[in-house]
Amino acid sequence: MGSKHIRLTSAEVTSLWTSYMNESAIKCKYMYLLSKVKDEEIRPLVQQALDITQGNLTTLKEIFNNEKYPIPHGFSSNQDVDVSAPSLYSDLYVLNYLHMAAQIALQGYSLNLSLAVRKDVYSYFNECIAQLTTFLREVKELLLSEGLYIKSPFLPMPDNIDFVKRQSFLTGFLGEKRPLLGIEITNLYNNFQRNAFGVATLIGFSQVAQSKEVVNFLVRGKEIAKKHCEYFGLVLAEDDIPVPSTWDTEVTESTVPTFSEKLMMFYTTGLIALSVGYYGASMGMSPRRDLGVLYGRLSAEILIYAEDGANIMIKNGWLEQPPKAPDRDELIKKD
Repeated sequence: MGSKHIRLTSAEVTSLWTSYMNESAIKCKYMYLLSKVKDEEIRPLVQQALDITQGNLTTLKEIFNNEKYPIPHGFSSNQDVDVSAPSLYSDLYVLNYLHMAAQIALQGYSLNLSLAVRKDVYSYFNECIAQLTTFLREVKELLLSEGLYIKSPFLPMPDNIDFVKRQSFLTGFLGEKRPLLGIEITNLYNNFQRNAFGVATLIGFSQVAQSKEVVNFLVRGKEIAKKHCEYFGLVLAEDDIPVPSTWDTEVTESTVPTFSEKLMMFYTTGLIALSVGYYGASMGMSPRRDLGVLYGRLSAEILIYAEDGANIMIKNGWLEQPPKAPDRDELIKKD
């Protein structure tokens, strides 16, 4: 009896398709960063990140070809990046980019692994996680050895265990606010860092973008991210918790076209999608009501921004169609 072919589930197809798009985009950025980085300790890490990405793309193509599934167009080094353009970001930005990109990717791979059913898909995401955990450790070690790692704030050691005794634990609008919980500090701190890094990224993108429409969109995103940093910083400062540093000064003055408009819009809309997810998770983990309202308000703002970005991409033919269910109504209309 022959072996039965196991079809890819909708979750598997979507995760593989999304992974290909992300890997092809980040490959372009790694190629550019590798051509510009000067620090002899950072350069091997960029090369390692590029090698991992290229290996992932090879495996993804194999899976798609075996399924006879169309390989996404994605992004290419010929069309979407100019590695000969001057340096746009400092080496410190590059190192922190490797760190943040690895953290984000690791979370995505973990979710994809949990949804994988077929053996080859499970093995692929399992290997992605194995490679990335080793790589992330190496990046952290370099950040720590150079005194550049930005640690989350420390908390005092409790004398004993305790239980919540008052409903004021949940309030945050009127009267005395309770101190922030460790999980609330963690989310505020990390959301600040991601937005601060997004500001630096968008400053660089807006300097090298050519279309006025795209420039305006990127500048608007930079201002939104700055404002969100201010909100998170104010909440932390209320409890005398130090606010993380920013990376605005790690952008050079280059205005030479570096990345395609399509690639920069893809990155920016991707950052928006991540922020919505992180804000939603932060809302669910923040018992203090004022924080939940804050995350809800900020999410609403970036959802409007995301829709405007999607409209720009659709108008310019930059938004590639993700996997979708068949349109049964349309099929019925055929003669």
